[in-house]
Amino acid sequence: MKYCTWLSGRPAGLLCAGLLACATAHATGNPAPIQRYLYQKDGLQLEITAPRADVMRVRVGRGHLPEDASWAVPAAARAPHGTLGVAESGATTVIDSGSMVLRLDHGSLAVSVTDRGGRELLGSAAGQELAFDGAGFRLRLAMPVDAHYFGLGDKTGPLDRRDGSFTLWNTDHYAYGPASDPLYKSIPFVLGANERGEAFGFFLDNHWRTNFDFGKAERDTLVVSAEGGPVDYYVLAGPSPRDVLMQYAALTGTPPLAPLWALGFQQSHWSYMSQAEVESIADRLRADRIPADVLYTDIDYQDRNRPFTINTKTFPDFPGMVARLRRQGLHLVMITDLHIAKAPDQGYAPYDSGTAADSFVKNPDGSVFTGPVWPGPAVFPDFSRAAVRQWWGEQYRDFVKMGVSGFWNDMNEPAVFNTRSKTMPLNVVHRIEEPGFITRTASHAEMHNVYGMLNSQATFEGLRRLMPDVRPFVLTRASYAGGQRYAATWTGDNLSRWDHLKLSVSMLVNLGLSGFAYVGDDIGGFAGEHPTPELLTRWIELGAFNPIFRDHYAYGKPPQEVWVDGAEHEAIRRRYIEARYRLLPYIYGLAEESSRNGLPMMRPVFLEYPRVLGGGDNFGGTQEQFMLGPDLLIAPSPTPESMAAYEIRLPGDGWFDYWTGQRVSGSKLMETPVIDRLPVYVRPGAIIPKQPLVQSTTEQPRGPLTLAVYPGADCHGSLYLDDGESFGYAHGRYLRQAFSCAQSGAELEVNFAARAGRFPPWWQAIELEVHGVNGDSIAELKGKPLATRVDRETGDLVIELPDLATATSVKIRTGH
Repeated sequence: MKYCTWLSGRPAGLLCAGLLACATAHATGNPAPIQRYLYQKDGLQLEITAPRADVMRVRVGRGHLPEDASWAVPAAARAPHGTLGVAESGATTVIDSGSMVLRLDHGSLAVSVTDRGGRELLGSAAGQELAFDGAGFRLRLAMPVDAHYFGLGDKTGPLDRRDGSFTLWNTDHYAYGPASDPLYKSIPFVLGANERGEAFGFFLDNHWRTNFDFGKAERDTLVVSAEGGPVDYYVLAGPSPRDVLMQYAALTGTPPLAPLWALGFQQSHWSYMSQAEVESIADRLRADRIPADVLYTDIDYQDRNRPFTINTKTFPDFPGMVARLRRQGLHLVMITDLHIAKAPDQGYAPYDSGTAADSFVKNPDGSVFTGPVWPGPAVFPDFSRAAVRQWWGEQYRDFVKMGVSGFWNDMNEPAVFNTRSKTMPLNVVHRIEEPGFITRTASHAEMHNVYGMLNSQATFEGLRRLMPDVRPFVLTRASYAGGQRYAATWTGDNLSRWDHLKLSVSMLVNLGLSGFAYVGDDIGGFAGEHPTPELLTRWIELGAFNPIFRDHYAYGKPPQEVWVDGAEHEAIRRRYIEARYRLLPYIYGLAEESSRNGLPMMRPVFLEYPRVLGGGDNFGGTQEQFMLGPDLLIAPSPTPESMAAYEIRLPGDGWFDYWTGQRVSGSKLMETPVIDRLPVYVRPGAIIPKQPLVQSTTEQPRGPLTLAVYPGADCHGSLYLDDGESFGYAHGRYLRQAFSCAQSGAELEVNFAARAGRFPPWWQAIELEVHGVNGDSIAELKGKPLATRVDRETGDLVIELPDLATATSVKIRTGH
């Protein structure tokens, strides 16, 4: 590769071929191709590389560059790719990656980045851009007046981060409020976008305690600071918000395809106290015909709250219980906190084996750190060592043999009781023993924010080894950037209050914009008073359109299952859960897409319609709305506790009401809330696959596949199917098919692309459900007429088709 070093503004040395190009660039201003640009001044070293043409990386160190290692970005993703064009222009170096242009001011070391068209992606604030303070640093960046900022994980507050200040320090924050900070995850990634919908990304790969201040302390200035660690950041070019998220996923990874059952309804409680209680919950779900796929056991299934144990007095036949649940179409997910009870000479295998392998973090004097948590005095695995992560993964062997389907890593900030900091002391010693890293010790101040992610990595990789052809499901509370490669997540210990129902939308959407596709909250609220019947019903309605759909509530609260509050509320809640299960082909397709490109399943309206960012206050009325994939827009009330009418603004005309199938008039609607209706709208041009109702994803749907067609511009949809459990899709055991439609006058043509993959469909027939077309229409396939009928509820046209695996078209002559 071509590699040159610049010292004091001059090409002072050559580390491989390319001297002539370097010297020519310095003398003439013509670009010279290299892979790394290095600059040194006043004891600072700066390096600029481009992992992709649309991503540039900047690293700065005092005396020497920081170690080129990352828990978030794998080595292959951060390595220089292609070449940089470098030219000198007076006291400025201009570096061109092919899609981006970085300018370095030699005097101040200020960095600015534009795209090739001159659009500013990153600009320096007035005054000093980068300042070091002890072990830490502060980076000051300009905030354009029309810029909006999103991301940072599960932060409270509105969707837009502008004018807020946020600390990244994983914290066990029980019963947090609408303005609480920090919370459970630290994801130092920001998606920025202007009011024309042009976007960029900024990712600081530093897992020390950090802070992002979006103009709160300094007007129109983004101040990013850290207590320690490297100046190591990436600028992502966009230009669209979707592009930025895919660029971020290319760096930090995409979420793996989850098992299909994880997308079903999940019921949980701290705690179902006995085997009999767990089985009674399962029986009630099935007796009331509430579709469900998952039950959870919280800490009280354990012997004295010790992880990887079972209280055989209250759970006398745990394997039998798991098998019984499986026969009912229910998967069990078990909590496994990371604190290991300090129980020497008591036959507690995790402590004994962990001690023998020297697996636990240490005090500065070399003794094992002990802190109080649920089992009492506990020790903590040192997950920064690959061997310890392997030891941890092995602890799941017995549970996997029992047939347990998934695992829940809680308390992994890590939480420690009876301490003001809520965690272990900052001088606790970890040891990094990891390929790609220098082997060394590290303080907890350095490792804290990445500790929870490494816990979920250990669980995920352990399950992969124990079940090589079964997709793991891991749920984590704490994480860092890149943690989406290992686990789903949720928003922690929320409250049963209306403001937390509203808050769930911005928190989940921002988690999706931070790389986590599989996100949810505790439906109904975890802590606080029991939710009113109306609050729980509203929350279940909204949760039906979240990626992870879990009803979970705390110890000491009255029951919060679907059937509480009487038959009327149960019927409404059941109807929304049923709607979720009918939509599973669409939702599963979103999950598969996310596994390829990193786009979130639950997303802000601006991700699909960036122009709404210029719509004035509240992004044209869309900030409280969200989309499930590209085709469904959910529009809850901005004041969910109120029965007052509110305005819904849609991003254009021609949308359809999902519940009635009818096209709505205009893009501004008034909605008067009623308890059994959550407004949901369908994009004109959508083709959405649906299935007959099932009680569990283990049940094969019976009947035809439905393709709901909503005619409009850019008409398309797709279908993805596999066995929902294994990795057979990687070897061709999947089914993928694309659809499109086009309208010309009174004729509508629905096109089927040829099917890809070798997985057999569960259906033998297809129903085209064509909305906005009346029953007088005529349909034909290859010149032959097709059977049609009129939907009794909506009046829409329904066309009966055989299964169509090859490329073909259905022609419809409307009666309009």
